[in-house]
Amino acid sequence: MTREAWIIDGVRTPIGRHGGGLAPVRPDDLAAITIEELVKRNDIDPSTVDDVLLGCINQAGEDNRNVARMALLRAGLPVEVPGQTVNRLCGSGMQALLSCFHAIQAGEGDGFIAG
Repeated sequence: MTREAWIIDGVRTPIGRHGGGLAPVRPDDLAAITIEELVKRNDIDPSTVDDVLLGCINQAGEDNRNVARMALLRAGLPVEVPGQTVNRLCGSGMQALLSCFHAIQAGEGDGFIAG
């Protein structure tokens, strides 16, 4: 049986340029702001989130860890919620979204955050 998957909302991070005004902002901090806003404006119980998948490429230096996991923790989601960072260079965010879609269709969960 095929399960339907729905996108309920979208929150966009600002677009910057290399060495621009966002250069000192860590990717996990920026992603945490969007996760917090998504949860807040949709009145989502954080404990109902099954997984967080975020696309992030070229993680280097201080940011060379699982950005999705760090972002969800910084956003206040429970430690029980897993996070996965997708690096597909072009299309990482879209791959994160598609992976959530496939997980829902496979019955692996109902509530995902992708970006």
